[in-house]
Amino acid sequence: MIVLFTDFGLHGPYTGQMKAVLHQMAPGIPAIDLFSDAPVGNPKASAYLLAAYAEWFPAGTVFLCVVDPGVGGTRPSVIVEADGRLYVGPGNGLFELVQRRAAETFCWDIDWKPKRLSASFHGRDLFAPVAAMLARREPPPGRPRLDEADRRRDWPEDLAEIVYIDHFGNALTGLRAARLPAGARLAAADRVLEGATTFSDRPPGTAFWYENSNGLAEIAVNQGRADGELGLAIGSPVEIVL
Repeated sequence: MIVLFTDFGLHGPYTGQMKAVLHQMAPGIPAIDLFSDAPVGNPKASAYLLAAYAEWFPAGTVFLCVVDPGVGGTRPSVIVEADGRLYVGPGNGLFELVQRRAAETFCWDIDWKPKRLSASFHGRDLFAPVAAMLARREPPPGRPRLDEADRRRDWPEDLAEIVYIDHFGNALTGLRAARLPAGARLAAADRVLEGATTFSDRPPGTAFWYENSNGLAEIAVNQGRADGELGLAIGSPVEIVL
């Protein structure tokens, strides 16, 4: 399958145009919308989301990833293979955590060029065709990367920030819950939050944190919106309190 991970939003033509290319070049291969609302123009926050959610897909999955504020600039266009999954997109750090956490990785610069390459929509013109090629099990159309311009080795292993606000107002952090000390609390927006297993463990209106279904520490309010009630947004800092 081909999995889309973008910051295009839920409105407008961009996702539809990319899927039209996939339909033409890889007919019969399902295209799954994982995130259409990844943190806008924020490869760093998106990298922690992608690494957490990609683990639920089998080897052989092709991820078409576009969070690309530097489109048309000097950032490289890359293919990354990490533990058998293939990722296509901008080399701006978006794949940093995927690469770092994998047991085995390979990386290529994309050499293939379309007949028409717009300056501002490489998702449609470059990355979608390459993702279709890979989904058809063609070899990566490029050469092995020889530098690390796409890497961000200074980024932390886990990011103590809010990286996503979901439809319900829950605030996902870049922290893997399994790596937090037992009994840890999280401080955010001048509040110290106790941990819980699930929503019903806390009274209605109570804020808490829990391990979400994809392994990230997530801040929530039972029967409420954590973003509105706590004033959380993407980039809000989170502190681990012992």
